[in-house]
Amino acid sequence: MKIMIVEDETTIRDIVGEAIGKWGLEPVKVERFDQVLQVFLRESPHLVLMDINLPSFDGFYWCNKIREVSKAPIIFLSSRNTPMDMVMAMNMGGDDFINKPFDLDVLMAKINALLRRTYAYIEDIELTVIEHDGVVVNLNTYEVSYADQKVELSKTEMSILSLLMRNRGIVVSRNKIMRSLWADERFVDDNTLTVNITRIRKKIAELGKEQFITTKKGQGYMIV
Repeated sequence: MKIMIVEDETTIRDIVGEAIGKWGLEPVKVERFDQVLQVFLRESPHLVLMDINLPSFDGFYWCNKIREVSKAPIIFLSSRNTPMDMVMAMNMGGDDFINKPFDLDVLMAKINALLRRTYAYIEDIELTVIEHDGVVVNLNTYEVSYADQKVELSKTEMSILSLLMRNRGIVVSRNKIMRSLWADERFVDDNTLTVNITRIRKKIAELGKEQFITTKKGQGYMIV
């Protein structure tokens, strides 16, 4: 499981990351604090450790942004320990609040407990939004946005694009795409798939993003 660490103090970030690694979890360290949401969408972490005092925007802002797309648990880590800060953290969608300085064993116990509780009772915590290279796909609204513009996809087009987005960097064969559609009771033939790919490309190109989907001749399609 991935644990995303949003902490601008390098020493704390490294110490927490090392502790997470020792427990067999994968630390994801954020170093660009104006791109917290982008890192979250790219990495799909199972839990977030969020400092409050951050450059650019504070932890409350990023917590709110993450809550718009995911139910993944968020633990606030902060030296700000007033009742108002704790109330604010919970109201913004946080799941726990730990004061600095903290004991690493206590932190790991809370992380593991929260992971067990969350993933035992929430079956589907998948992202409702996927982002890659500035293109944002909303799986709930069937909308694709880029550079403040949006287009709407059909259900079949969204299924194809979301499959390619989840496998970005990997060639997805035509057969695999068609099988995924058949599993959802949408039976498409080879020609129908070609038509849908063409439509998706055209709609994304209308947003100003050219050549987003690459054809690998004799293999399939790929988002690089």
